[in-house]
Amino acid sequence: MPGVTYDRQVQFTPAGPVVLHVLTAPRPGSLWSLRPVLSNEAITGTERLTEMEQRLSAVATTVGVNGDRFAVADGRPSGILMRGGTLDHPPIPTRSSIGIDSSGQLRVERVALRATWQGRGPRRPFAVLNDRLGRSGVALYTPAWGSTTPPAPGSVEVVLQPFPAAKPGGELVGPVTQVTSGGGTPIPPDGAVLVGLGTAAARLQAEAPAGQEVRVRLLLQPDWSAVGEALGGGPLLVRDGRAVLDAGEAFPTRELATHQPRAAVGQTADGRVLLVAVDGRSLGYSSGLTTFDLALAMLRLGAVTAAALDGGGSTAMAFEGRLLNRPADPGGERPIADALLVSYEGIYAPLPAEAVLSPNGDGVAEAQSLAYKVVRPSTVTASLVGPDGVPRLTQSEQVGPGTYPLEWAGRREDGTPELEGRWTWRVSAVDDLGRASSDERSFDLNLSLGFPRPVRPALVVPRRRPRAVATFQLTRPSRVRMRIETPSGALVRALGEAQLSPGTVTVAWDGMATSGALVYSGQYVARVVAVNELGSVSLAGPFAGRRSG
Repeated sequence: MPGVTYDRQVQFTPAGPVVLHVLTAPRPGSLWSLRPVLSNEAITGTERLTEMEQRLSAVATTVGVNGDRFAVADGRPSGILMRGGTLDHPPIPTRSSIGIDSSGQLRVERVALRATWQGRGPRRPFAVLNDRLGRSGVALYTPAWGSTTPPAPGSVEVVLQPFPAAKPGGELVGPVTQVTSGGGTPIPPDGAVLVGLGTAAARLQAEAPAGQEVRVRLLLQPDWSAVGEALGGGPLLVRDGRAVLDAGEAFPTRELATHQPRAAVGQTADGRVLLVAVDGRSLGYSSGLTTFDLALAMLRLGAVTAAALDGGGSTAMAFEGRLLNRPADPGGERPIADALLVSYEGIYAPLPAEAVLSPNGDGVAEAQSLAYKVVRPSTVTASLVGPDGVPRLTQSEQVGPGTYPLEWAGRREDGTPELEGRWTWRVSAVDDLGRASSDERSFDLNLSLGFPRPVRPALVVPRRRPRAVATFQLTRPSRVRMRIETPSGALVRALGEAQLSPGTVTVAWDGMATSGALVYSGQYVARVVAVNELGSVSLAGPFAGRRSG
Protein backbone atom coordinates (compact mmCIF):
# COMPACT_ATOMS: atom_id res chain seq x y z
CA MET A 1 0.00 0.00 0.00
CA PRO A 2 1.80 3.16 -1.15
CA GLY A 3 3.17 5.20 1.75
CA VAL A 4 2.15 2.63 4.36
CA THR A 5 4.47 0.17 6.11
CA TYR A 6 3.66 -2.85 8.26
CA ASP A 7 6.15 -4.18 10.79
CA ARG A 8 5.79 -7.20 13.05
CA GLN A 9 7.95 -6.81 16.14
CA VAL A 10 8.77 -9.09 19.06
CA GLN A 11 10.01 -7.73 22.36
CA PHE A 12 11.00 -9.76 25.40
CA THR A 13 9.67 -8.68 28.79
CA PRO A 14 9.65 -10.10 32.34
CA ALA A 15 6.07 -11.24 31.61
CA GLY A 16 7.16 -13.13 28.49
CA PRO A 17 7.47 -12.35 24.76
CA VAL A 18 5.17 -9.70 23.29
CA VAL A 19 4.22 -9.43 19.61
CA LEU A 20 3.38 -5.98 18.25
CA HIS A 21 1.91 -5.26 14.83
CA VAL A 22 2.84 -1.73 13.76
CA LEU A 23 1.37 0.27 10.87
CA THR A 24 2.88 3.60 9.83
CA ALA A 25 0.93 5.77 7.39
CA PRO A 26 1.28 9.29 5.93
CA ARG A 27 -0.32 12.28 7.59
CA PRO A 28 -4.03 12.32 6.64
CA GLY A 29 -4.72 14.45 3.59
CA SER A 30 -5.00 14.19 -0.19
CA LEU A 31 -5.17 10.47 -1.10
CA TRP A 32 -4.84 9.24 2.50
CA SER A 33 -7.35 9.56 5.32
CA LEU A 34 -7.74 8.28 8.87
CA ARG A 35 -11.36 7.71 9.74
CA PRO A 36 -13.71 5.56 11.78
CA VAL A 37 -15.96 3.04 10.05
CA LEU A 38 -19.25 1.94 11.58
CA SER A 39 -20.22 -1.71 11.50
CA ASN A 40 -23.15 -2.40 9.15
CA GLU A 41 -23.54 1.40 8.80
CA ALA A 42 -25.72 1.38 11.93
CA ILE A 43 -25.11 2.09 15.62
CA THR A 44 -26.61 -1.23 16.63
CA GLY A 45 -25.06 -4.48 15.43
CA THR A 46 -21.50 -5.66 14.94
CA GLU A 47 -19.24 -6.67 12.06
CA ARG A 48 -15.71 -8.06 11.84
CA LEU A 49 -12.89 -5.72 10.89
CA THR A 50 -12.07 -7.85 7.86
CA GLU A 51 -15.71 -7.67 6.73
CA MET A 52 -15.73 -3.86 7.03
CA GLU A 53 -12.62 -3.63 4.86
CA GLN A 54 -14.06 -6.00 2.27
CA ARG A 55 -17.24 -3.91 2.18
CA LEU A 56 -15.22 -0.74 1.54
CA SER A 57 -12.85 -2.29 -1.00
CA ALA A 58 -14.63 -0.73 -3.98
CA VAL A 59 -14.12 2.83 -2.70
CA ALA A 60 -10.69 2.65 -1.03
CA THR A 61 -7.72 0.49 -0.20
CA THR A 62 -7.87 0.10 3.56
CA VAL A 63 -5.76 -1.04 6.49
CA GLY A 64 -6.54 -0.56 10.17
CA VAL A 65 -7.44 -1.73 13.63
CA ASN A 66 -10.48 -2.23 15.84
CA GLY A 67 -12.10 0.86 17.31
CA ASP A 68 -14.03 1.83 20.44
CA ARG A 69 -15.32 -0.30 23.30
CA PHE A 70 -18.93 -1.31 22.82
CA ALA A 71 -21.98 -2.91 24.38
CA VAL A 72 -21.67 -6.64 23.69
CA ALA A 73 -25.46 -7.11 23.74
CA ASP A 74 -26.25 -4.89 20.75
CA GLY A 75 -23.00 -3.38 19.48
CA ARG A 76 -23.50 0.24 20.56
CA PRO A 77 -20.14 2.08 20.77
CA SER A 78 -19.44 3.48 24.21
CA GLY A 79 -17.95 6.84 23.20
CA ILE A 80 -18.03 9.43 20.47
CA LEU A 81 -18.50 8.55 16.82
CA MET A 82 -18.29 11.31 14.22
CA ARG A 83 -18.02 10.68 10.48
CA GLY A 84 -17.67 13.36 7.83
CA GLY A 85 -18.47 16.01 10.43
CA THR A 86 -21.74 14.33 11.43
CA LEU A 87 -22.11 13.29 15.07
CA ASP A 88 -23.48 9.74 15.27
CA HIS A 89 -22.90 9.09 18.98
CA PRO A 90 -21.93 11.34 21.92
CA PRO A 91 -18.64 11.27 23.85
CA ILE A 92 -18.00 10.08 27.40
CA PRO A 93 -16.73 13.19 29.25
CA THR A 94 -14.68 11.14 31.74
CA ARG A 95 -12.70 9.36 29.00
CA SER A 96 -10.57 10.49 26.09
CA SER A 97 -12.08 11.00 22.67
CA ILE A 98 -9.92 10.62 19.56
CA GLY A 99 -10.40 13.15 16.77
CA ILE A 100 -8.81 13.85 13.39
CA ASP A 101 -9.09 17.49 12.33
CA SER A 102 -9.08 19.03 8.86
CA SER A 103 -5.29 19.50 8.92
CA GLY A 104 -4.68 15.81 9.62
CA GLN A 105 -3.81 16.43 13.26
CA LEU A 106 -4.68 13.74 15.83
CA ARG A 107 -6.43 15.20 18.87
CA VAL A 108 -6.89 13.27 22.10
CA GLU A 109 -9.07 15.18 24.58
CA ARG A 110 -11.92 14.78 27.01
CA VAL A 111 -14.97 16.08 25.21
CA ALA A 112 -18.54 16.70 26.43
CA LEU A 113 -21.80 17.16 24.49
CA ARG A 114 -24.18 19.98 25.36
CA ALA A 115 -27.44 19.38 23.46
CA THR A 116 -30.77 21.26 23.46
CA TRP A 117 -34.09 21.11 21.63
CA GLN A 118 -36.70 23.84 21.27
CA GLY A 119 -40.28 23.81 20.04
CA ARG A 120 -42.96 26.22 21.25
CA GLY A 121 -41.28 26.66 24.62
CA PRO A 122 -37.78 27.50 25.87
CA ARG A 123 -34.62 25.60 24.98
CA ARG A 124 -34.51 22.30 26.84
CA PRO A 125 -31.42 20.15 27.41
CA PHE A 126 -31.21 16.51 26.43
CA ALA A 127 -28.33 14.06 26.80
CA VAL A 128 -29.04 11.05 24.58
CA LEU A 129 -28.08 10.81 20.91
CA ASN A 130 -28.56 7.48 19.13
CA ASP A 131 -28.58 5.51 22.36
CA ARG A 132 -31.16 3.97 24.67
CA LEU A 133 -33.16 6.15 27.05
CA GLY A 134 -33.64 5.43 30.72
CA ARG A 135 -37.02 5.91 32.40
CA SER A 136 -37.24 9.59 31.55
CA GLY A 137 -35.69 12.09 29.19
CA VAL A 138 -35.38 13.01 25.51
CA ALA A 139 -33.28 11.32 22.86
CA LEU A 140 -32.52 12.21 19.25
CA TYR A 141 -32.35 9.35 16.74
CA THR A 142 -30.79 9.97 13.33
CA PRO A 143 -30.44 7.55 10.38
CA ALA A 144 -27.13 6.38 11.88
CA TRP A 145 -29.09 4.56 14.60
CA GLY A 146 -30.87 2.28 12.16
CA SER A 147 -34.21 2.09 10.40
CA THR A 148 -36.54 2.57 13.41
CA THR A 149 -36.43 3.90 16.95
CA PRO A 150 -36.11 1.29 19.74
CA PRO A 151 -39.24 -0.04 21.48
CA ALA A 152 -40.30 2.39 24.21
CA PRO A 153 -43.70 1.86 25.89
CA GLY A 154 -45.22 5.17 26.93
CA SER A 155 -42.98 7.25 24.68
CA VAL A 156 -43.89 10.25 22.55
CA GLU A 157 -42.05 10.26 19.21
CA VAL A 158 -41.75 13.35 17.05
CA VAL A 159 -40.70 12.85 13.42
CA LEU A 160 -38.66 15.72 11.93
CA GLN A 161 -38.50 15.74 8.14
CA PRO A 162 -36.54 17.09 6.42
CA PHE A 163 -33.86 17.52 9.04
CA PRO A 164 -30.16 18.35 8.49
CA ALA A 165 -27.29 15.99 9.25
CA ALA A 166 -26.36 16.09 12.94
CA LYS A 167 -23.32 18.37 12.62
CA PRO A 168 -22.20 19.97 15.89
CA GLY A 169 -21.91 23.72 16.29
CA GLY A 170 -24.83 25.16 14.37
CA GLU A 171 -28.59 25.11 14.70
CA LEU A 172 -30.46 22.20 13.13
CA VAL A 173 -34.03 23.04 12.15
CA GLY A 174 -36.82 20.81 10.87
CA PRO A 175 -40.64 20.64 10.89
CA VAL A 176 -42.63 18.05 12.81
CA THR A 177 -44.38 15.87 10.24
CA GLN A 178 -45.75 13.17 12.55
CA VAL A 179 -46.26 12.43 16.25
CA THR A 180 -46.43 8.75 17.30
CA SER A 181 -45.86 6.70 20.44
CA GLY A 182 -44.51 3.36 21.71
CA GLY A 183 -41.28 3.10 19.74
CA GLY A 184 -40.56 1.45 16.41
CA THR A 185 -41.04 4.71 14.53
CA PRO A 186 -39.37 4.72 11.08
CA ILE A 187 -36.42 7.15 10.93
CA PRO A 188 -36.52 9.03 7.60
CA PRO A 189 -33.23 8.91 5.63
CA ASP A 190 -33.45 12.71 5.38
CA GLY A 191 -34.82 13.27 8.87
CA ALA A 192 -34.65 12.39 12.55
CA VAL A 193 -36.93 11.43 15.46
CA LEU A 194 -37.09 13.07 18.89
CA VAL A 195 -38.28 10.61 21.55
CA GLY A 196 -39.53 11.56 25.01
CA LEU A 197 -40.10 9.27 28.01
CA GLY A 198 -41.50 9.90 31.48
CA THR A 199 -42.19 13.52 32.35
CA ALA A 200 -40.35 14.60 29.18
CA ALA A 201 -42.92 12.82 27.00
CA ALA A 202 -45.77 15.16 27.90
CA ARG A 203 -43.53 18.21 27.46
CA LEU A 204 -42.41 17.02 24.02
CA GLN A 205 -45.99 16.38 22.95
CA ALA A 206 -47.12 19.82 24.10
CA GLU A 207 -44.23 21.80 22.64
CA ALA A 208 -43.63 19.91 19.38
CA PRO A 209 -47.01 19.22 17.75
CA ALA A 210 -47.37 18.42 14.04
CA GLY A 211 -46.40 21.42 11.93
CA GLN A 212 -44.22 22.95 14.64
CA GLU A 213 -40.63 23.88 13.74
CA VAL A 214 -38.09 22.28 16.10
CA ARG A 215 -34.58 23.60 16.65
CA VAL A 216 -31.74 21.37 17.87
CA ARG A 217 -28.24 22.38 18.92
CA LEU A 218 -25.35 19.97 19.41
CA LEU A 219 -22.31 21.61 20.96
CA LEU A 220 -19.01 19.83 21.70
CA GLN A 221 -16.84 21.27 24.45
CA PRO A 222 -13.99 22.05 23.98
CA ASP A 223 -14.53 23.40 20.49
CA TRP A 224 -14.12 20.57 17.97
CA SER A 225 -15.44 22.49 14.97
CA ALA A 226 -12.30 21.55 12.99
CA VAL A 227 -12.69 17.84 13.78
CA GLY A 228 -14.53 15.86 11.13
CA GLU A 229 -13.74 12.29 12.19
CA ALA A 230 -13.75 10.94 15.75
CA LEU A 231 -14.29 7.85 17.83
CA GLY A 232 -14.16 6.88 21.47
CA GLY A 233 -11.10 5.45 23.12
CA GLY A 234 -8.78 6.01 26.01
CA PRO A 235 -6.97 6.22 28.14
CA LEU A 236 -4.52 8.84 26.93
CA LEU A 237 -1.09 7.19 26.47
CA VAL A 238 1.27 9.90 25.22
CA ARG A 239 0.96 13.68 25.55
CA ASP A 240 3.52 16.14 24.12
CA GLY A 241 6.04 13.36 23.61
CA ARG A 242 5.83 11.98 27.15
CA ALA A 243 4.28 8.72 28.31
CA VAL A 244 1.30 9.15 30.64
CA LEU A 245 1.44 6.87 33.69
CA ASP A 246 -2.08 7.62 34.93
CA ALA A 247 -4.48 9.63 32.79
CA GLY A 248 -7.13 9.61 35.55
CA GLU A 249 -9.85 8.39 33.22
CA ALA A 250 -12.90 6.31 34.13
CA PHE A 251 -11.44 2.84 33.61
CA PRO A 252 -11.17 0.06 36.21
CA THR A 253 -7.61 -0.31 37.51
CA ARG A 254 -7.59 -4.02 36.70
CA GLU A 255 -8.35 -3.25 33.06
CA LEU A 256 -5.31 -0.99 32.85
CA ALA A 257 -2.77 -2.87 34.94
CA THR A 258 -2.97 -6.42 33.58
CA HIS A 259 -1.15 -7.83 30.56
CA GLN A 260 -3.72 -7.95 27.77
CA PRO A 261 -4.07 -7.73 24.00
CA ARG A 262 -4.32 -4.02 23.20
CA ALA A 263 -4.67 -1.56 20.33
CA ALA A 264 -3.65 2.08 20.02
CA VAL A 265 -3.41 5.03 17.65
CA GLY A 266 -0.72 7.69 17.69
CA GLN A 267 0.92 10.41 15.65
CA THR A 268 4.59 11.29 15.21
CA ALA A 269 6.06 14.79 15.27
CA ASP A 270 6.04 14.94 11.46
CA GLY A 271 2.36 13.93 11.28
CA ARG A 272 2.68 10.25 10.38
CA VAL A 273 -0.01 7.99 11.83
CA LEU A 274 0.80 4.95 13.97
CA LEU A 275 -1.67 2.11 14.42
CA VAL A 276 -0.60 -0.69 16.77
CA ALA A 277 -2.15 -4.03 17.70
CA VAL A 278 -0.60 -6.09 20.50
CA ASP A 279 -1.31 -9.82 20.65
CA GLY A 280 -1.86 -11.36 24.08
CA ARG A 281 -3.30 -14.11 26.26
CA SER A 282 -1.09 -16.67 24.52
CA LEU A 283 1.56 -18.25 26.75
CA GLY A 284 4.93 -18.53 25.01
CA TYR A 285 3.78 -16.48 21.99
CA SER A 286 2.63 -13.11 23.34
CA SER A 287 1.59 -12.17 26.86
CA GLY A 288 0.21 -8.72 26.03
CA LEU A 289 0.96 -5.37 27.67
CA THR A 290 -0.31 -3.18 30.48
CA THR A 291 -1.62 0.23 29.48
CA PHE A 292 1.55 1.96 30.68
CA ASP A 293 3.71 -0.58 28.81
CA LEU A 294 1.64 0.27 25.73
CA ALA A 295 2.37 3.97 26.33
CA LEU A 296 6.11 3.24 26.47
CA ALA A 297 5.84 1.19 23.27
CA MET A 298 4.07 4.06 21.46
CA LEU A 299 6.74 6.47 22.72
CA ARG A 300 9.49 4.14 21.43
CA LEU A 301 7.78 4.08 18.03
CA GLY A 302 7.97 7.88 17.88
CA ALA A 303 4.49 8.98 18.97
CA VAL A 304 4.13 12.47 20.42
CA THR A 305 0.38 11.90 20.89
CA ALA A 306 -1.30 8.54 21.45
CA ALA A 307 -4.40 6.92 22.91
CA ALA A 308 -5.58 3.39 23.53
CA LEU A 309 -8.49 1.78 21.71
CA ASP A 310 -10.53 -1.26 22.70
CA GLY A 311 -8.42 -4.30 23.63
CA GLY A 312 -8.80 -7.88 24.76
CA GLY A 313 -10.52 -10.20 22.34
CA SER A 314 -11.53 -7.26 20.14
CA THR A 315 -7.90 -6.47 19.23
CA ALA A 316 -7.48 -6.89 15.47
CA MET A 317 -5.44 -5.51 12.59
CA ALA A 318 -6.21 -6.21 8.94
CA PHE A 319 -5.30 -5.10 5.42
CA GLU A 320 -7.85 -5.27 2.60
CA GLY A 321 -9.90 -7.83 4.51
CA ARG A 322 -6.91 -10.01 5.44
CA LEU A 323 -6.12 -10.43 9.14
CA LEU A 324 -2.56 -9.50 10.16
CA ASN A 325 -2.51 -10.25 13.88
CA ARG A 326 -3.56 -13.21 16.00
CA PRO A 327 -6.80 -12.39 17.90
CA ALA A 328 -7.07 -13.74 21.45
CA ASP A 329 -10.61 -15.14 21.25
CA PRO A 330 -10.71 -18.95 20.85
CA GLY A 331 -13.07 -18.49 17.90
CA GLY A 332 -10.74 -16.05 16.16
CA GLU A 333 -11.67 -12.57 15.01
CA ARG A 334 -14.48 -10.98 17.02
CA PRO A 335 -17.31 -8.87 15.53
CA ILE A 336 -16.91 -5.26 16.73
CA ALA A 337 -18.85 -1.99 16.71
CA ASP A 338 -16.48 0.20 14.72
CA ALA A 339 -12.94 0.40 13.38
CA LEU A 340 -10.25 2.96 12.71
CA LEU A 341 -8.95 2.70 9.15
CA VAL A 342 -6.28 4.31 7.02
CA SER A 343 -7.92 4.67 3.60
CA TYR A 344 -6.03 5.25 0.35
CA GLU A 345 -7.79 6.39 -2.82
CA GLY A 346 -4.91 6.23 -5.29
CA ILE A 347 -3.85 3.41 -7.58
CA TYR A 348 -2.83 0.22 -5.83
CA ALA A 349 -0.92 -2.78 -7.20
CA PRO A 350 -1.39 -6.03 -5.23
CA LEU A 351 1.64 -8.23 -4.67
CA PRO A 352 2.49 -10.43 -7.69
CA ALA A 353 1.21 -13.97 -7.34
CA GLU A 354 4.74 -15.34 -7.76
CA ALA A 355 7.77 -13.88 -5.99
CA VAL A 356 9.91 -15.81 -8.46
CA LEU A 357 8.67 -16.62 -11.95
CA SER A 358 10.17 -19.73 -13.57
CA PRO A 359 8.72 -20.46 -17.05
CA ASN A 360 10.77 -23.60 -17.66
CA GLY A 361 8.01 -26.15 -18.22
CA ASP A 362 8.15 -27.91 -14.85
CA GLY A 363 4.64 -26.79 -13.90
CA VAL A 364 5.78 -24.58 -11.01
CA ALA A 365 5.48 -20.75 -11.20
CA GLU A 366 4.99 -20.88 -14.96
CA ALA A 367 2.91 -17.68 -15.22
CA GLN A 368 2.68 -14.40 -13.33
CA SER A 369 -0.55 -12.75 -12.15
CA LEU A 370 -0.38 -8.96 -11.89
CA ALA A 371 -3.10 -6.38 -11.31
CA TYR A 372 -3.91 -2.81 -10.39
CA LYS A 373 -6.89 -1.33 -8.59
CA VAL A 374 -8.48 2.13 -8.86
CA VAL A 375 -11.45 3.43 -6.89
CA ARG A 376 -12.36 6.42 -9.08
CA PRO A 377 -12.51 6.97 -12.86
CA SER A 378 -8.85 7.34 -13.84
CA THR A 379 -6.37 7.54 -16.68
CA VAL A 380 -3.95 4.69 -16.02
CA THR A 381 -0.54 3.90 -17.46
CA ALA A 382 0.84 0.44 -16.72
CA SER A 383 4.04 -1.22 -17.89
CA LEU A 384 6.17 -4.24 -17.17
CA VAL A 385 9.86 -3.29 -17.15
CA GLY A 386 12.59 -5.89 -17.67
CA PRO A 387 16.02 -6.18 -16.03
CA ASP A 388 17.44 -4.29 -19.04
CA GLY A 389 15.24 -1.27 -18.24
CA VAL A 390 13.14 -1.73 -21.38
CA PRO A 391 9.35 -1.63 -20.83
CA ARG A 392 7.15 -4.46 -22.10
CA LEU A 393 3.35 -4.62 -22.29
CA THR A 394 2.94 -0.84 -21.84
CA GLN A 395 -0.66 0.32 -21.90
CA SER A 396 -2.46 3.60 -21.22
CA GLU A 397 -6.22 3.81 -20.94
CA GLN A 398 -9.15 5.41 -19.20
CA VAL A 399 -10.85 3.04 -16.78
CA GLY A 400 -13.65 3.05 -14.25
CA PRO A 401 -13.36 1.90 -10.62
CA GLY A 402 -12.30 -1.72 -10.33
CA THR A 403 -9.43 -4.21 -10.31
CA TYR A 404 -7.72 -4.95 -13.62
CA PRO A 405 -5.70 -8.19 -13.86
CA LEU A 406 -2.88 -9.12 -16.20
CA GLU A 407 -1.55 -12.63 -16.80
CA TRP A 408 2.00 -12.88 -18.17
CA ALA A 409 3.71 -16.10 -19.23
CA GLY A 410 7.26 -14.77 -18.97
CA ARG A 411 8.06 -15.69 -22.57
CA ARG A 412 8.89 -13.87 -25.79
CA GLU A 413 6.80 -14.11 -28.96
CA ASP A 414 8.94 -17.03 -30.17
CA GLY A 415 8.13 -18.97 -26.98
CA THR A 416 11.55 -18.74 -25.34
CA PRO A 417 11.80 -17.51 -21.72
CA GLU A 418 12.27 -13.79 -21.22
CA LEU A 419 15.37 -12.19 -19.71
CA GLU A 420 16.29 -13.48 -16.26
CA GLY A 421 16.60 -10.98 -13.40
CA ARG A 422 14.45 -8.42 -11.58
CA TRP A 423 11.22 -7.32 -13.29
CA THR A 424 9.11 -4.35 -12.20
CA TRP A 425 5.36 -3.79 -12.61
CA ARG A 426 4.79 0.00 -12.65
CA VAL A 427 1.40 1.66 -12.60
CA SER A 428 0.37 5.30 -12.39
CA ALA A 429 -2.96 7.09 -12.51
CA VAL A 430 -4.63 10.48 -12.57
CA ASP A 431 -8.19 10.30 -11.25
CA ASP A 432 -11.21 12.43 -12.13
CA LEU A 433 -10.30 14.87 -9.32
CA GLY A 434 -6.89 15.46 -10.86
CA ARG A 435 -5.00 13.53 -8.17
CA ALA A 436 -1.91 11.66 -9.36
CA SER A 437 -0.69 8.44 -7.75
CA SER A 438 1.61 5.54 -8.55
CA ASP A 439 2.67 2.15 -7.29
CA GLU A 440 5.11 -0.57 -8.30
CA ARG A 441 5.90 -4.19 -7.51
CA SER A 442 8.94 -6.29 -8.31
CA PHE A 443 9.55 -9.99 -8.86
CA ASP A 444 12.34 -12.18 -10.21
CA LEU A 445 12.42 -14.29 -13.34
CA ASN A 446 14.84 -17.06 -12.45
CA LEU A 447 15.35 -20.39 -14.24
CA SER A 448 18.17 -21.60 -11.97
CA LEU A 449 16.14 -24.31 -10.24
CA GLY A 450 13.37 -26.52 -11.53
CA PHE A 451 11.69 -29.86 -12.01
CA PRO A 452 11.11 -30.99 -8.41
CA ARG A 453 10.48 -34.74 -8.32
CA PRO A 454 9.66 -36.88 -5.27
CA VAL A 455 11.39 -40.24 -5.05
CA ARG A 456 8.97 -43.09 -4.45
CA PRO A 457 8.09 -45.30 -2.63
CA ALA A 458 7.68 -43.66 0.79
CA LEU A 459 10.75 -43.22 2.95
CA VAL A 460 10.66 -45.92 5.64
CA VAL A 461 12.38 -45.07 8.94
CA PRO A 462 14.42 -45.76 10.96
CA ARG A 463 17.28 -46.37 8.57
CA ARG A 464 21.03 -46.33 9.00
CA ARG A 465 21.87 -44.30 5.91
CA PRO A 466 20.11 -41.35 4.24
CA ARG A 467 17.95 -42.16 1.23
CA ALA A 468 17.01 -39.91 -1.67
CA VAL A 469 13.55 -38.36 -1.16
CA ALA A 470 13.50 -35.75 -3.97
CA THR A 471 15.52 -34.45 -6.91
CA PHE A 472 15.77 -31.03 -8.58
CA GLN A 473 17.51 -29.63 -11.67
CA LEU A 474 20.08 -26.82 -11.25
CA THR A 475 20.93 -24.81 -14.40
CA ARG A 476 23.75 -22.55 -13.11
CA PRO A 477 26.34 -22.61 -10.31
CA SER A 478 24.61 -21.74 -7.04
CA ARG A 479 24.92 -21.87 -3.29
CA VAL A 480 22.32 -24.51 -2.41
CA ARG A 481 20.60 -25.06 0.95
CA MET A 482 18.53 -28.19 1.63
CA ARG A 483 16.03 -28.86 4.41
CA ILE A 484 13.10 -31.05 5.36
CA GLU A 485 9.84 -29.33 6.38
CA THR A 486 6.28 -30.15 7.31
CA PRO A 487 3.63 -29.25 4.67
CA SER A 488 2.90 -26.07 6.68
CA GLY A 489 6.55 -24.95 6.42
CA ALA A 490 7.83 -25.85 9.90
CA LEU A 491 11.47 -26.95 9.93
CA VAL A 492 12.06 -30.64 10.63
CA ARG A 493 15.74 -30.93 9.74
CA ALA A 494 18.32 -28.66 8.10
CA LEU A 495 20.53 -30.74 5.78
CA GLY A 496 23.27 -28.17 5.22
CA GLU A 497 24.41 -26.16 2.23
CA ALA A 498 27.06 -26.37 -0.48
CA GLN A 499 28.28 -24.68 -3.64
CA LEU A 500 27.00 -26.87 -6.50
CA SER A 501 27.54 -26.98 -10.26
CA PRO A 502 24.70 -27.34 -12.78
CA GLY A 503 23.06 -30.74 -12.79
CA THR A 504 20.79 -32.87 -10.62
CA VAL A 505 20.42 -31.93 -6.95
CA THR A 506 19.46 -34.91 -4.79
CA VAL A 507 18.01 -34.46 -1.30
CA ALA A 508 18.73 -37.45 0.94
CA TRP A 509 17.41 -37.93 4.48
CA ASP A 510 17.57 -40.55 7.22
CA GLY A 511 14.21 -39.72 8.82
CA MET A 512 15.64 -38.00 11.90
CA ALA A 513 14.57 -34.56 13.16
CA THR A 514 16.99 -31.85 14.28
CA SER A 515 16.46 -32.98 17.88
CA GLY A 516 17.64 -36.50 17.03
CA ALA A 517 14.18 -37.96 17.42
CA LEU A 518 12.62 -40.27 14.87
CA VAL A 519 9.85 -38.54 12.89
CA TYR A 520 6.27 -39.78 12.68
CA SER A 521 4.53 -41.17 9.62
CA GLY A 522 3.03 -38.51 7.38
CA GLN A 523 3.65 -36.06 4.57
CA TYR A 524 6.89 -34.06 4.37
CA VAL A 525 8.53 -31.59 2.01
CA ALA A 526 12.10 -31.50 0.71
CA ARG A 527 12.99 -27.86 0.08
CA VAL A 528 15.95 -26.57 -1.91
CA VAL A 529 17.00 -22.90 -2.00
CA ALA A 530 19.50 -21.83 -4.68
CA VAL A 531 21.28 -18.47 -4.40
CA ASN A 532 23.33 -16.93 -7.21
CA GLU A 533 23.84 -13.64 -9.08
CA LEU A 534 20.15 -13.65 -10.11
CA GLY A 535 18.92 -13.79 -6.53
CA SER A 536 17.26 -16.58 -4.61
CA VAL A 537 14.84 -19.23 -5.82
CA SER A 538 13.12 -21.89 -3.71
CA LEU A 539 11.38 -25.10 -4.72
CA ALA A 540 9.71 -27.86 -2.71
CA GLY A 541 9.14 -31.51 -3.47
CA PRO A 542 6.51 -33.31 -1.34
CA PHE A 543 7.02 -36.93 -0.30
CA ALA A 544 5.69 -39.45 2.19
CA GLY A 545 7.48 -40.81 5.24
CA ARG A 546 6.47 -43.97 7.09
CA ARG A 547 7.67 -45.01 10.49
CA SER A 548 8.06 -48.75 10.98
CA GLY A 549 7.84 -50.58 14.29
